[in-house]
Amino acid sequence: MKKRISLLMGMVMTAAALTACAGGAKTPATTAAQTKAEDTKAEDAKEEETKAEETKAEETKAQEITKLRIAYMPNMGSASLAVTARDKGYFKEMGLEVEMVEFQGGPAEIAAMASGDIDISQIGHGAHALCASGEAVIFQIDCTSLADAVIGNKAKGINSIEDLKGKKVAVTSGTSAEIILNLALKSKGMTTDDVELVEMDANGTVSAVISGNVDACATWSPGTGTIMKALGDNGIMLANNQDYLDQVTFPSSFITTQKYADSNHDVLVRFARALQKAGDYRAENIDEVAKLVAKQCEVDEATMLATTEEGNWLTGEFMGKALADGTIKSYYENQQKVFLDAGRLEKPVDVNNYVLFDIMQEAYDENHK
Repeated sequence: MKKRISLLMGMVMTAAALTACAGGAKTPATTAAQTKAEDTKAEDAKEEETKAEETKAEETKAQEITKLRIAYMPNMGSASLAVTARDKGYFKEMGLEVEMVEFQGGPAEIAAMASGDIDISQIGHGAHALCASGEAVIFQIDCTSLADAVIGNKAKGINSIEDLKGKKVAVTSGTSAEIILNLALKSKGMTTDDVELVEMDANGTVSAVISGNVDACATWSPGTGTIMKALGDNGIMLANNQDYLDQVTFPSSFITTQKYADSNHDVLVRFARALQKAGDYRAENIDEVAKLVAKQCEVDEATMLATTEEGNWLTGEFMGKALADGTIKSYYENQQKVFLDAGRLEKPVDVNNYVLFDIMQEAYDENHK
């Protein structure tokens, strides 16, 4: 009996010992698993926190809208691209909110930028001379213009360019229309010394020609159309851009100050991206865009629709090819020759000093990824 009890006690003790050993061996493994699980959980939590912070940062960035004041002139060549970018949502897509401010000429726009009243301007051919002189920089080409003209009044004895001698000619200095006048006079061996120039803005020019206070004018659309309609049979188109395309292309562009460009590279790229997208829409929907511009400029739709052929409406496809083969650069180089011939510039200037081709290229690349 004692032997059986001793044996039983021994078996119980052995089992207890084995259980203890098993428990001792299991505890470290369990602790390691728990630690690993806790570490994984902590890493997951940290990753989720990082993602949340990144999402919040992206949402904050998306909510940061850049507000801009944009100068334009009330015609298709100047207003159509910016109006399209605004009304079709391309500016909004790029996080931009624009206020469009009307001006009567490029030089006044550049003066407004210098004073800080305007951030970006759209200018015609003539005001580019001020960019070459260092007063502003170009960051996006808009279109090439066919909108400028020299118009005479037959009732004032004007039937040819030669008949302008000694006559009163309304002009806005520093504009593309002035360049056309100079080229027209030069083609007949004349200069501005042969005529009586009367300085006026675009609106004043229309009124002065129609009322007969001046004999002729150099101006641009839609004023040209208004003048020709008002003069009827007495109106005569003496010269326009088409007459001199073999000598020069007449680009219009978006510009800003060097100071603004230095501090707002990303803003200008986003702005240029919106414009390039708008360019594609404009080219395919020019009549619709003309109606949008008419509303912006507060003129009747028929007046603006009559000017849809007065520009070469450039597209994104054109931008890609023309930047690559140097066509756009040549536009500005040839334009500068006109300024040199006219005495608007004293000496040649490297166009890379005032044309930010990198902005145009970066905008194009971002839009075509």
